[in-house]
Amino acid sequence: MIIDQVNRDRIPRHVAVIMDGNGRWAELHGNDRIYGHRQGVDAVRSIVEGAGEIGIEYLTLYAFSTENWNRPKEEVDALMSLLVDAIVQEIDNLNEKNVRMRVVGNIFCFPDQVQVKLSEAIESTSANTGLNLVLALSYSGRWEILEAVRKIVRDAQEGVISEEDINDKTFVNYLSSFEIPDPELLIRTSGEFRISNFLLWQIAYSEFYFTPILWPDFRKENLYEAIVDFQGRERRFGKTSEQIRS
Repeated sequence: MIIDQVNRDRIPRHVAVIMDGNGRWAELHGNDRIYGHRQGVDAVRSIVEGAGEIGIEYLTLYAFSTENWNRPKEEVDALMSLLVDAIVQEIDNLNEKNVRMRVVGNIFCFPDQVQVKLSEAIESTSANTGLNLVLALSYSGRWEILEAVRKIVRDAQEGVISEEDINDKTFVNYLSSFEIPDPELLIRTSGEFRISNFLLWQIAYSEFYFTPILWPDFRKENLYEAIVDFQGRERRFGKTSEQIRS
């Protein structure tokens, strides 16, 4: 079994996932795109379970980007409804598995009902101490960086921070994901080779794993395959192989 190949001593602390391929999966099965999004919930359920089983601390899922607002209104409305339904249906399961739900992104763009359900889920799971499930909603890396810059400018104008205080460590504190460590591993499904404006600051030294599997077919066994591949890589962070091995 693939899980037996996973080195439990080298589990990435944070895994981020670009969940891609719902629409194409639906087309291949003769259905509309919304059907694909609904089937994608099963994939989410599987990898959340798998991540918890092997001890991943943070799992960030790119669920809805700022660019997704440009999709046809019918699809956006259906996604909003699906998001509410999924939260309501999964909240007991998350608590049972000791999963804490977090959100990064501009959730104030969402309809009131979605904001309420998100707040309820975050509050309901806030005491859980297992996997941190981070949903990136109405999120983009450029949006996050620009928001951080705006906050820094405001604080500078008010005398809270000076130019000399600004460095990579202080900048991180202004990101919406400031409490979350950078991902060691970024997975993208569906065979696409791009990062689509996701966690642009945080993935500076992430390992990338691309798979042709469409998201609705992705399961925890595929997550384990990605981790095994990750564990076979040498992460140098600008150093030489000799320095890493010494």
